[in-house]
Amino acid sequence: MLLVDDLVATGGTAVAQVKLVESCGASLAGMGFLMELAFLNPRQALAAHTDVELFSLIQVD
Repeated sequence: MLLVDDLVATGGTAVAQVKLVESCGASLAGMGFLMELAFLNPRQALAAHTDVELFSLIQVD
């Protein structure tokens, strides 16, 4: 499954989405976001819960 969302900020919602996908028995292949607020370190929060590739179209530092 590929998870796609418009924004990742702190990573909290994305972590919840990862947990939901995995609790349903699905395998997460990757995550894509339109915008990433990189200064809030969402990749660090997500790395603690999944090792899938994360792609964002726009990164705000």
